[in-house]
Amino acid sequence: MKATEAKLIDFLKKSPQFTIPIYQRTYSWTERECRQLWDDVIRTGSDEKISAHFLGSIVYIEKDIYQVTTPSSLLVIDGQQRLATVMLLLEALARQIGKSGIEEPVDGFSEEKIRNYYLLNPFEKEDRRYKLLLTQTDRETLIAIIERKQLHQEYSILIKKSFDLFTNWISELNEDLQALYKGIAKLMIVDVALTRGQDNPQLIFESMNSTGRELTQADLIRNFILMGLEPDHQKRLYEDYWRPMEQLFGQEAYGTYFDIFIRHYLTVKTGEIPRIEEVYDVFKQYSRKPEIGIVDSLVKDIFKFAGYFCAMALDKEQDKDLAVAFSDLRELRVDVAYPLLLELYDDYQNNRFEKHDFIQTIRLVESYVFRRAVCSIPTNSLNKTFTTFLRDIDKTHYLESVEARFLLLTSYRRFPTDAELERELKVRNLYKFRSRSYWLRRIENYGRKEYVPVDEYTIEHILPQNENLSDEWKKDLGPDWERIRDTWLHTLGNLTLTAYNSEYSDRTFSEKRDMRGGFRDSPLMLNKGLAEIEEWDEQAIQERANRLAKIASEVWLAPQLEKQVLDSYAKKTQKETEYSIDDYPYLKIPQIRELFEAFRKEVLAMDPVITEEFLKQYIAYKAETNFVDVVPQKTRLRLSLNLKFHEINDPRGMCKDVSNIGRWGNGDVEVGLSNMEDLPYVIGLVRQAFEKQIGNGDERLF
Repeated sequence: MKATEAKLIDFLKKSPQFTIPIYQRTYSWTERECRQLWDDVIRTGSDEKISAHFLGSIVYIEKDIYQVTTPSSLLVIDGQQRLATVMLLLEALARQIGKSGIEEPVDGFSEEKIRNYYLLNPFEKEDRRYKLLLTQTDRETLIAIIERKQLHQEYSILIKKSFDLFTNWISELNEDLQALYKGIAKLMIVDVALTRGQDNPQLIFESMNSTGRELTQADLIRNFILMGLEPDHQKRLYEDYWRPMEQLFGQEAYGTYFDIFIRHYLTVKTGEIPRIEEVYDVFKQYSRKPEIGIVDSLVKDIFKFAGYFCAMALDKEQDKDLAVAFSDLRELRVDVAYPLLLELYDDYQNNRFEKHDFIQTIRLVESYVFRRAVCSIPTNSLNKTFTTFLRDIDKTHYLESVEARFLLLTSYRRFPTDAELERELKVRNLYKFRSRSYWLRRIENYGRKEYVPVDEYTIEHILPQNENLSDEWKKDLGPDWERIRDTWLHTLGNLTLTAYNSEYSDRTFSEKRDMRGGFRDSPLMLNKGLAEIEEWDEQAIQERANRLAKIASEVWLAPQLEKQVLDSYAKKTQKETEYSIDDYPYLKIPQIRELFEAFRKEVLAMDPVITEEFLKQYIAYKAETNFVDVVPQKTRLRLSLNLKFHEINDPRGMCKDVSNIGRWGNGDVEVGLSNMEDLPYVIGLVRQAFEKQIGNGDERLF
């Protein structure tokens, strides 16, 4: 490796050509980065005391073995965004100089010199004519701008936007371009040339992208996969799989959603949910497993699952029935369900179950999420519930097995019953539901063959929101009108849809009912029955809420299985173990047994979801997985808490860091329990491990 400091314009002038490898991400700078560059250039050019502005490093390696007769293009390992953006700025400046008619306002900055020194190799032809060759759509768009030709129909949105920004900012300078000339002339870079066969581009690439505007995790993964391959192999994988995958996502969605997809993909493949900032590291570990096989199979598998994800999350599903089901689930915005849905989609594509059963399963996921939100069941641990959901599924009886799995969930993971849903729906503030149109649309269109586009209507409070209710409304509600309004205003019984919201205003109920376009004339199912009501009072609101809540329990249907069928699945999920409490010698000591019985009673009482498992070396207590493991010893119970040591709150200092010590059990925290007096304090420590395990707070719907 050789690194030298250089002026950017000298660097561009002397360089033959830079090529962006196909594995590099596409152009990604937005207005924020362009504005930062522009401000830095103008600030530097306006201040004589500033001698230079450091732009960053340009890291490159020769594309092929160097030959005098055919100089090799330089492959850019790091610096694509800076190079491309500066060239867009220079082209915009060249056009402004040409428009103004000034031949050469500053040495080296005539229109002709800018183009022929920094943008083009004027005596070369075809691709060798250009100083910078980007990839795919970016390449065509940059060339069209530099050649001043019409853009292709499928042009790079971000490159065009950056060029337009510089064009506008330059025009705002009103031909006073001195600061711009000087600022560009003061731009400095570190010229980093790698030596083929000696330097490792992948390691250098990773270290160079540890600060600044980072590559996404998906960008790093793509580079990791493709960078080390032979050019032909690299090109084939990119053109056959990676490029079509990028196009499937689309220019804008790729940058936003691809990292999310890769995280879900790894969750499916590993059974663990990686932290978003650790996706790249987890992927490298996963890809190196012997069972993964050759890189071609891995890329092909990613491509397949990306198709599933785009169908579900980005509205790319071609099957009409599936598209409707995905759309409804998407509106709930519960991303944590996607690992489960990706695996379900793969099983569906592999003919493990029929489309009808697949749709029913999607609807069960939707019902589960919606019912829990309405019933105010904390959403924490939903991600782990969905991640582990298919572990105990019998795929020879797919739908039935899914229904049983839902029904056997307990405690904070339970599937709320019809009674729970109806009770809570009638009293919840549904006006504050994150997507009001979702639940209104689902109820309105239940059982309809002719779809009602709810988005064309507005939500209507039958009893108005206006705090200054008219005397007529107060009379209809009775002397307790304030309590009635405060209790029922935003609830199911008082909310409906209308296209006459402004006409209804704060009119009395009878006026809203009988006016032209009123409830009596409404074709909407939500307004059914309002024509027969004489007075809108507390009883009327409650009766309507009862009716709609019954419909809701059919819209968001719960699993339905015969008791004997469910019992058979319950027996299958009960793990058989060859060990029992009698297999631990130290539990035969009366004092230790008494201490253990008191401990296990407290732990199991924390939550019905907690299970106890007797293993060869220790006793495990689990929610999603082990949160505390117990090793009975001669004078105490040795507990392993499944936490990092820095995560434990231990004012008495009873815990020990065993992160670098081999122990039976899970986690980095060890604590001993040797007497009943310490039991309440130790249970408090155990509860921290339990709550940490279930405490990944997902986004609320209210």
